[in-house]
Amino acid sequence: MKPSVIREHAEHLFSEELEALRNQDDKQRPPNWHLSPWAVVDYLLGCTLADGTEISPKYIGDRRLMEVAVATLATDRALLLLGVPGTAKSWVSEHITAAISGDSTLLIQGTAGTGEEAMRYNWNYARLLADGPSEQALVPSPMFRAMEQGQLCRVEELTRVASDVQDTLITLLSEKTLPIAELSTEIQAAPGFNVIATANSRDRGVNELSSALQRRFNTVVLPLPKDLDTEVNIVQKRVNSMSSSLALPAQPPALEEIRRVVTVFRELRSGATEDGRAKVKSPSGTLSTAEAISVVTNGLSLCGHFGDGELTARDVASGLVGAVVKDPAQDPVVFKEYLETVVKERSGWNDFYRACKAHL
Repeated sequence: MKPSVIREHAEHLFSEELEALRNQDDKQRPPNWHLSPWAVVDYLLGCTLADGTEISPKYIGDRRLMEVAVATLATDRALLLLGVPGTAKSWVSEHITAAISGDSTLLIQGTAGTGEEAMRYNWNYARLLADGPSEQALVPSPMFRAMEQGQLCRVEELTRVASDVQDTLITLLSEKTLPIAELSTEIQAAPGFNVIATANSRDRGVNELSSALQRRFNTVVLPLPKDLDTEVNIVQKRVNSMSSSLALPAQPPALEEIRRVVTVFRELRSGATEDGRAKVKSPSGTLSTAEAISVVTNGLSLCGHFGDGELTARDVASGLVGAVVKDPAQDPVVFKEYLETVVKERSGWNDFYRACKAHL
């Protein structure tokens, strides 16, 4: 029996939904795609199939945005998902890859230390020294295997990668070929190969993409949730999923506590209260939806292990203050002012005000 894991890959966790979609998908599929583009978008946004099977939403947002993203991957251009931290770029990338290729594990994680071999191939140096360059000594990268098998390869945080390593992608994306100079040969991409990259818009200026590389990508910008109810819905769904997988001994989070956390994040992020009546100062952090999910999940862990299992303002306060206060010099001042001028005056928020003040 396979041991349980903390986080299953999307293609395993949602295998029943993907199978149900495959069985009822009668639209045209591009070469080597497991689902048609229409079915991929249905998988992402959720729907009810003709046989009554419920497909859960993976992304809550504009359908047209997902249609553009998926349609791009059926062309000769790669897809770049761009947005501020916490806008579900990696989440969308994983689920698109799971739906199209059935394998989301062909992943290159971009960092300042990512080398060219991560994009191309590496060598088993023991065999290389013993026998010289050979196919047996070659260690294929995820990109190599994606080209060989006609699948999607994911590249996370592309703008964190050094510019000379980024430009390795130019030949791969334009010629659909990976030269192996040491063996005087090449790998030509099989039908279905493409690349999904993600980039943090706050990293602009770190390692900008060259104009030549930008032309190989179609860029889709993932926005922050457009309204309070949408963001609350996203946080609630993800927190429920995570608390279940982590087996937290707590009750499902009260909707009111989630709404208060999300309200604080949205107001500090936008610099104005939700009703638009007052301006507030914004702290240095991003205060993304992903951070709101983390704050509520941490609160569930606290109340489950050290409380009565019911989420309260006291349980979310420490995580919320930690998310807001990134700059120890300026952010406490900004948050204290927000607490005194906005939170303190709100009806029914006294417990939240006192809990946050206690952690500053």
